[in-house]
Amino acid sequence: MMNVATAPVAIASALELPAWLEARLDEQLPGHGAQLFCQTYLSDEGADDSADIVCKALQFAYCLHEGQMRKSGEPYIAHPIAVADILYELGSSDAVIAAGFLHDVVEDTEISSEDIEKRFGAEVRHLVEGVTKLSKFNFSSKTEEQAENFRRMFVAMAQDIRVIMVKLADRLHNMRTLQHMPEAKQRLKAQETRDIFAPLANRLGLGRMKWELEDLCFKYLEPEDYREIQTLVSAKRAAREAGIAEAITLLQKRLSDVNISVVDISGRPKHLFSIFNKMRRQNKEFHEIFDIAALRIIVDSNQECYRSLAVVHDAFRPIPNRFKDYIGLPKPNHYQSLHTAVIGLGGRPVEVQIRTMEMHHVAEYGIAAHWKYKESGGSQPQVSTNDDEKFSWLRQLLEWQSDLKDANEYMETVKNNLFDEDVYVFTPTGDVFALSQGSTPVDFAYRIHSEVGNHCAGAKVDGRIIPLSTPLVNGNIVEIITRESAHPSMDWMNFVATSGAKNRIRNWFKRYNREEHWANGRDMLERELGKSGFEALLKSDPMQQVAERCNYNNVDDLLAGLGHGGTTLNLVVNRINEAIREQQKLDGELEEPEPMLLPSQRQSNKLPRDGSPILGVEGMVYRLAKCCNPLPGQSIIGVVSMGSRGIGIHRNGCSSVKDVPGDRLIPVRWNGEEMNSNHPPTYPVPIQIEAIDRIGLMRDVLARLSDYNINVSKAGVTTTHNRPALLDLSIDIAHHSQLNDVMTQLLQLSDVLNVRRGD
Repeated sequence: MMNVATAPVAIASALELPAWLEARLDEQLPGHGAQLFCQTYLSDEGADDSADIVCKALQFAYCLHEGQMRKSGEPYIAHPIAVADILYELGSSDAVIAAGFLHDVVEDTEISSEDIEKRFGAEVRHLVEGVTKLSKFNFSSKTEEQAENFRRMFVAMAQDIRVIMVKLADRLHNMRTLQHMPEAKQRLKAQETRDIFAPLANRLGLGRMKWELEDLCFKYLEPEDYREIQTLVSAKRAAREAGIAEAITLLQKRLSDVNISVVDISGRPKHLFSIFNKMRRQNKEFHEIFDIAALRIIVDSNQECYRSLAVVHDAFRPIPNRFKDYIGLPKPNHYQSLHTAVIGLGGRPVEVQIRTMEMHHVAEYGIAAHWKYKESGGSQPQVSTNDDEKFSWLRQLLEWQSDLKDANEYMETVKNNLFDEDVYVFTPTGDVFALSQGSTPVDFAYRIHSEVGNHCAGAKVDGRIIPLSTPLVNGNIVEIITRESAHPSMDWMNFVATSGAKNRIRNWFKRYNREEHWANGRDMLERELGKSGFEALLKSDPMQQVAERCNYNNVDDLLAGLGHGGTTLNLVVNRINEAIREQQKLDGELEEPEPMLLPSQRQSNKLPRDGSPILGVEGMVYRLAKCCNPLPGQSIIGVVSMGSRGIGIHRNGCSSVKDVPGDRLIPVRWNGEEMNSNHPPTYPVPIQIEAIDRIGLMRDVLARLSDYNINVSKAGVTTTHNRPALLDLSIDIAHHSQLNDVMTQLLQLSDVLNVRRGD
């Protein structure tokens, strides 16, 4: 490591320092600041308290990163300078800007966290440590590893939200310079950014950063679409700007006539990804999208916002159902503005946003615009109570850390919570709550309190009693009817929309049915592994490792989780195989243990070629009708086919049978002995699953079927934009009651909306 006290003092001439940074350096070194660092800022004895912490951090980072280069070929120090510049534009404190300069030094140099604290204090050390931990995350395709990374990231955010501000600034500059990375790395980083970091910027109210991140992701993930829309937007720019200018002139005069003081009126183009999303969502071509630019009116007060809205609606015809009042009902990230859409000059729709300057600053810079810290007897900053309300979504994510053991479900919960559009509903006393789209009264009950949800017996919406499965809409007044004897129903899992409600319902069943779940889980695992050595396995060290790797404290918790569906049999068996292999390696055994057969790998029992599972057709050719796919346990009837196709076996009540003459009907029934044998035959049954489309959906469905030893002979998926996915499967079933059990289990999967036979 370089001796800082004797490090070179000249700034690389190729670097262009931001004006604000040059000014700060000039304050410290009049006439030389932009060309020279002060060696006296740093000494081996520690930091000079009289020195500017920002300039001191720049000096330190410059010395430590000297000789390091970026992929672009420029000196590495250019990156910390750019990150600090972004943080400065967000209005961050000196400590946060200093952390921006230093965010890579612990990871990339021999400097320790203790060195950072010695020179810059505990606050800067805390921020740099937080960002360093986040920087060590390697987002890979392994869902469990990725989920664990995010769990740690949200814990770091909860401790100090400013950590993620530095991380977002770091990610933004890396995205701005992504062209220097290999194509595969470009796509990986862009997908990470779109999935997590752009939604995080939105949740924090950083509108400007969110738009830029989304456009940069768009550029690398859909390059052809990006270039096409960029070209189309540029081609219409002159005409669009002329129309905007004419509308601005008209509104300035109208607002002046009614004595409304206007701070600013301007037109802004919508960012490219927003236009692309709208085209995709509404299935329209570019020429069909009219409002690709918006007018923004900034006035002095809330009252003038509403008065300005009246002027806009008087000057232009408003488009019905396109008005949103985010002043009366702010977004969860505290965004406030009036939104309306009108028919502008030339007959083209125009979006208009009206806000105060304070609202505009919050919309652009989010939490950085109204960040309040208070000292609590030490250097560690505390978020004020009012600021804490802005992060209820983060607290929810932290609450789910212990509830969601399954990595796939946790990742889907994170993404859904970040992307959710909200529905605003009221209590009878006027309190407002923001819920996810599709939320029901049960979601609302659990949003108020777990006990309200656990004792929910009914609900009134706008004074009328409604089914608990009814989706809520903006403006509903919701009253929950509770009863001491009431308790959750597993049917609620089929319609609740929020992960919080789902988790609390599961927790209730875990708590009040633990012994039953434990016994079910134990039986499932014993059937899978066999009785030989099972008891010894449960008490072994490898089994405890399996429990911990599945995010359970002990083996009993793992068995209970398996019993209530908190984890899958496939996952547990795979972890057992891994643990046994590792133990054998430690014991010096060379042979690889034989892997345990999973249900999906076992041979299923097909319909026997000889022998008759159906009585009444002995010696005759028969077939199971595909129109109704009868199963053992269902009442059946034989139909003599016209021609030489033999006898068709239908379910009683099948629509294909109702008009068949009686002389062609034969009484038949299932062979009970064949059905009750140790290896009953199975029959192909088509089912259709309607579910919210997401990554890993088909895998979760197949894993659940495998857990119940159900063979899948055919599988297909149909997806339509903005509609649920349809999974068409053919599964081998031995009995009607087995089919009902399987369909019930599938309905309990996350995001599954409906399961029906595909008859």
